[in-house]
Amino acid sequence: MNEKTKRISVLGMLSALAVISVLLIRVPLMPAAPFLTYDPKDVIIVIGGFIYGPLAALIIAVVASFVEMITVSDTGPIGFVMNIISSGAFACTAAIIYKQNRTLKGAVAGLMAAWIVTTIAMVLWNYLIVPLYMEVPRHVVAGMLLPIFVPFNLLKGGLNAGFAMLLYKPVKSAIRAANLIPPSPAKDGGAINIGVVIGSVLVILACVLFVMVMV
Repeated sequence: MNEKTKRISVLGMLSALAVISVLLIRVPLMPAAPFLTYDPKDVIIVIGGFIYGPLAALIIAVVASFVEMITVSDTGPIGFVMNIISSGAFACTAAIIYKQNRTLKGAVAGLMAAWIVTTIAMVLWNYLIVPLYMEVPRHVVAGMLLPIFVPFNLLKGGLNAGFAMLLYKPVKSAIRAANLIPPSPAKDGGAINIGVVIGSVLVILACVLFVMVMV
């Protein structure tokens, strides 16, 4: 199997995992807005971006968002576009930064930047697009930004960043064990960092506790 075929196989596998995660896991995070649900597809997408770069992340995001639109989503093409913007902002931002510095520090910096960029981007796009499918005046949506949309995207970004840091090494190691990607260079290899595990778990727990308090 040549490298191009291997790459297509991995992208197909990650796209399938992203789609499965959307179909099986949809958790409401904001009691005041139950239509805002969390699914972990961005975790899979950003892992693909870390392995193959931002273009790969965008491809997986488009595939997963399209399947979501024709299956479980009730927001149609508008939701499709919103999902691509959200997943692309998160995964592509992280992948671009990590591509320039393929180290633990680069991965953390990429995910933190992605967390911030996605939150800002979704505030803008929610303000512009949500009135179109909710059929409400824009000032109503503006009043929902700080109490609902900002906390939701911060929680979503925190969960995605935490899970991505926990799962990137194991997923990449499994793909490498299947001989679908080449051996890791020294600076990108090594055992899982215990500090990364602890930090990731703390971020995830903080997000979960926040949701529990709100409920």
